[in-house]
Amino acid sequence: MPRPVLRSSPFGTAPDGTPVERWHLDSGSGVRAEVLTYGGVLHALEVPDRWGGTRSVVLSLPGVDDYAGPSPYLGALVGRYANRIAEGRFTLDGREHRVPVNDRGHALHGGPEGFDRRVWTAAPVPDDGAAAVRLTLRSPDGDMGFPGALEVSVTYRLDARGTLALDYRATADRPTVVNLTSHAYFNLSGGPTVADQVLLLDADRYLPVTGAGIPYGPLAATAGTPFDFTTPHAIGERLHAPDPQLRAAGGYDHCWVLRPPEGGAGPRRAARLEDPVSGRAMEVWTTEPGLQVYTGNLLDGSLRDAAGRRHERYGAVCLETQHLPDSPNRPEYPSTVLRPGGVLRSRTEYRFSLSASG
Repeated sequence: MPRPVLRSSPFGTAPDGTPVERWHLDSGSGVRAEVLTYGGVLHALEVPDRWGGTRSVVLSLPGVDDYAGPSPYLGALVGRYANRIAEGRFTLDGREHRVPVNDRGHALHGGPEGFDRRVWTAAPVPDDGAAAVRLTLRSPDGDMGFPGALEVSVTYRLDARGTLALDYRATADRPTVVNLTSHAYFNLSGGPTVADQVLLLDADRYLPVTGAGIPYGPLAATAGTPFDFTTPHAIGERLHAPDPQLRAAGGYDHCWVLRPPEGGAGPRRAARLEDPVSGRAMEVWTTEPGLQVYTGNLLDGSLRDAAGRRHERYGAVCLETQHLPDSPNRPEYPSTVLRPGGVLRSRTEYRFSLSASG
């Protein structure tokens, strides 16, 4: 089997003049990825189809200026806190902290200058079985209102089987809250919509949210609702169902609570996405307790990729592995508190295959 290959090339400069690198990861078996140091963006993820053709299955933008402009976190690593914190405030060890609000009166993805707006430092990781690059970032005490200096790294690994893995690690010098994820937008066909792509979720509960995306009340069972993906359904099949949750969000933008792992601490499957036409299938495996599914409800065609293709509404689906939204204000949720001496570790894998028939 061919050995994976890693190389880098320049990719313009950030708004502050910092050079941006593009890291190329080649599995040697047909799957290739490109990762930018700006925002840790997954800029490309090329996967073969059933006829041997290859195309990227993630949405992208042409250059750094496009990612630095108004952009819906396209492909970025987001933090210090992925998803929402209600009213941009939380109390930790008796002290209230405030994060700048940037989404309908709430803090989203770490505030307006989150990790998606930073230039990460990249270094190759020796690995005989994979092409691997580690991105590191230091977030100082008080960054976007969060307490404590945070040292964070995310390692992208692409192995010879074509599995792309993201390993997250973080430490802090003061108690803080952390929730990290990748905001990649997936479209396995490359067509204008993911409505016909088939989704399976290993979860039978989800978090209903207010019109501003903040969870309320207890977890809700998905059975008998448009949120039941315990058996495979085309994403568009119930996208416009007369459900108040779907109407308020304009589609899916909700966190599913994954079933607990059956044993051990390794990743378990969270989702399977399949495109019946190309035959591409992707499984998402993770150690995280939640999966935010977002169907690109706010994409409006104003953004384009390097080939000029518009990113239209429902043109992709995000499968964001993470802890639950607003956890710092919800003691009943799995904790997102990180204390000195502790280490946050998380792993998410994207495993690709071809379905048997079209």
